[in-house]
Amino acid sequence: MRRWHAEKSLLRFLSMSVTHLIESPTKADGAQLWRIARDSAKLDLNSPYAYMLWCRDFAGSSVVAREDGRAVGFVIAYRRPDEPAAALVWQVAVDASQRGKGLAGALLDALYTRLVGEGVRYLETTITPDNEASIRLFTSFAKRWNAAMETSVLFDGGEFPEAGHLPEELYRIGPLTPPTNPGE
Repeated sequence: MRRWHAEKSLLRFLSMSVTHLIESPTKADGAQLWRIARDSAKLDLNSPYAYMLWCRDFAGSSVVAREDGRAVGFVIAYRRPDEPAAALVWQVAVDASQRGKGLAGALLDALYTRLVGEGVRYLETTITPDNEASIRLFTSFAKRWNAAMETSVLFDGGEFPEAGHLPEELYRIGPLTPPTNPGE
């Protein structure tokens, strides 16, 4: 079971014997987020500079998980300018030492609990058809939040400059309403 504790706008996720502090990133977190993304060997890796800018400019729509002060997971997202009721998840990553503990789901729950309070009603993300872990993560999120999930192709593989890129399928989950017990 997961338990949440609000402490001065921060959320603590308690799981087993490990406590993770989940909060908005600061620009100082950018290098650590880049390292986690690089070490995942699954994400499209952006430049370190991009992660640093993301942490500065999109901190309000992103979260980082810390264990003993060290970043061990993150979700970076942004509110869509043409549809402010939707926030698109750009990347989710968890350090290898923390996988299998439910941290990715906890990060999404923490972020969207905050964003729903600010008027967001839809989570959007794109996933390639071969990324079974992400499909499971977002399907599970939709179930926890008792929300509908629709999928459609956002970018066909042929639209990418490199050959062989799989299509990016848009997952749209919502409408979202605050859960009674987030994370359960």
